[in-house]
Amino acid sequence: MKPTILVATTSRWFPTARLAVALAQAGFTVDAVCPPRHPLGKTRAVAQICPYRGLAPLRSFVEAIAARRPDLILPGDDLATRHLHHLYSRENRQGRAGSPICQLIERSLGAAESFSVVYARTAFMQLAQEEGIRIPRTEIISNTHDLRAWVARMGFPTVLKADCTSGGEGVRVVHTIEQAEQAYRRLQAPPLLARAAKRALVDQDKTLIWPSLLRHRSVVNVQAFVAGREATSTVACWNGAVLASLHFEVLNKRSSAGPATVLRLIENAEMSGAAEKIARRLNLSGVHGLDFMLEADTGNAYLIEIAAVSEQTVQPAPKLTEKDTIALFPHEWLRDPGSVFLQSGYHDVPWEEPELVRACIRKRLKQSAWYSQRNWTEDFGRSSPSSMSSLAKDRTAEVRCEAE
Repeated sequence: MKPTILVATTSRWFPTARLAVALAQAGFTVDAVCPPRHPLGKTRAVAQICPYRGLAPLRSFVEAIAARRPDLILPGDDLATRHLHHLYSRENRQGRAGSPICQLIERSLGAAESFSVVYARTAFMQLAQEEGIRIPRTEIISNTHDLRAWVARMGFPTVLKADCTSGGEGVRVVHTIEQAEQAYRRLQAPPLLARAAKRALVDQDKTLIWPSLLRHRSVVNVQAFVAGREATSTVACWNGAVLASLHFEVLNKRSSAGPATVLRLIENAEMSGAAEKIARRLNLSGVHGLDFMLEADTGNAYLIEIAAVSEQTVQPAPKLTEKDTIALFPHEWLRDPGSVFLQSGYHDVPWEEPELVRACIRKRLKQSAWYSQRNWTEDFGRSSPSSMSSLAKDRTAEVRCEAE
């Protein structure tokens, strides 16, 4: 009988659907708990979907676990991971330590002692340093006085990061004291009620409602800037041992602090060693992402962050391509339909899931009123992998000319 994995996600990220497809192709039965209208619903990989409700997240997860009885649960974003940690803590506080839910969460994520470290940036950096891993200096700052003292010691540029954020949303690189203080205030401040209301009404995403109403302030960390190239590792762990790992250099990103759109597969002993040390020290299970900076002058790998699950596409066996460069769909195509990486690298369009592809295209078209949705989707439906890049480039040029 196939083992069952419950993919749990709070965000409508396209890569989570790709993850589900990869898991199904690897031989798992895949269920999901996710917000309504998630791309997961457009795949044939998911057997059953349970609703995620942003105003009752823990109840959503408990109901999904009870309904699907998974062997493992795999969070698709950092907020989902925090929900699982909070659920574990609640079970313990209510005298249900060792309950089936607690056993499932520990089996899926690793030892409970590591939960708080995973998304507390400064604590994680201190732990990595204890393991002899190369890291940039990192501190928590509590006020602008702390910030000014850091700048006096370390200078510019410097990096500010808010705990419990992901996808680059809570990261700022600053070059002046004015930028630093403004970034600090914005990162620390609770979500604006107007932003939370817009997200809830327009995007049907209620995850910001409680932080906004409760005036939750984020812990802000400051980190020394490392000049160089970004890199990332995806590691699959079980009881503290790394079962498999992939290491990539980031060639392109959606924005300066956003997710990667093009990756190049690399071999890096320092990144591999860091992954093994972190997995062992935290007794990790599941899929985790480690972010690095490869220093420009030396090539040294500085560990800068850990994520509960990587946003990068997980490639199933057998190997999909012999090319080292991978253009992530839809991110690189949306960033630049004429990108050279769509031709020179492997463009990982999930052609075996046509409804998922079309859903992604339609969502993008709705966001760009000057696109011709009917013509684009009709052309896209007739396209092939080899013609997609030229189709996208031609259509973009055509509709821009029409708009002008």
